[in-house]
Amino acid sequence: MDKQVTLYVVRHGQTYFNIYNKLQGWSNSPLTEAGIADAKGAGERLRDVQFAAAYCSDTTRAEQTARTILAANQSQPAPKLTPAPFFREEFYGYYEGTDMAQAWYVAGAPHGVPTFKAIEEKYSIGKAKDFLKEADPFHQAENNAEYWARVDQGFDLIRHNDTVHDGDNVLMISHGNTLLSLMERYGQGKFDLSVRPANGSVTKLLLTPDDIQVLSYNQKD
Repeated sequence: MDKQVTLYVVRHGQTYFNIYNKLQGWSNSPLTEAGIADAKGAGERLRDVQFAAAYCSDTTRAEQTARTILAANQSQPAPKLTPAPFFREEFYGYYEGTDMAQAWYVAGAPHGVPTFKAIEEKYSIGKAKDFLKEADPFHQAENNAEYWARVDQGFDLIRHNDTVHDGDNVLMISHGNTLLSLMERYGQGKFDLSVRPANGSVTKLLLTPDDIQVLSYNQKD
């Protein structure tokens, strides 16, 4: 692949687990009425962007957000939506559906960092993944290396799409912790990782043959 592609990365609309402050990961929780409005708002803001392709994780909340955005989009021809497991949120293993504060306490407290914010400030979001896998009695939660091995396959899927050409725009529906993880890895320290990206927000990335550059983050206007 010798092309550069602009990714419009949208965080899915608000879900019930978002309201309840539960780790969602690979679990499914439907969009709330506000979440449907998040998706429709993103669709309106992106209606005039010509998309060559569209991707989302194969979770209900991501697919519903993607289809709502594409229903409002004016692209001709309409882009094909490709759901794939590579774009899923981090897998939280045993702690799927657990209260977020409780899960990160169990993960971080043995290391002297009892909150997600404390883990991120002293170590990193990547280390939070490692700590959670350590704390998981089944050790099925993804650690940082496992997480990126999966997510990188998703970016390669886009890179190797023969219908996407240099300079094209691609829609991608993503998740809160994944967006934070992307900012940690590619944001060059420019973004406040203690603030979660808004549901329905748009982040723009430049996908190159061997890198990702952040063009803008967490825009919702």
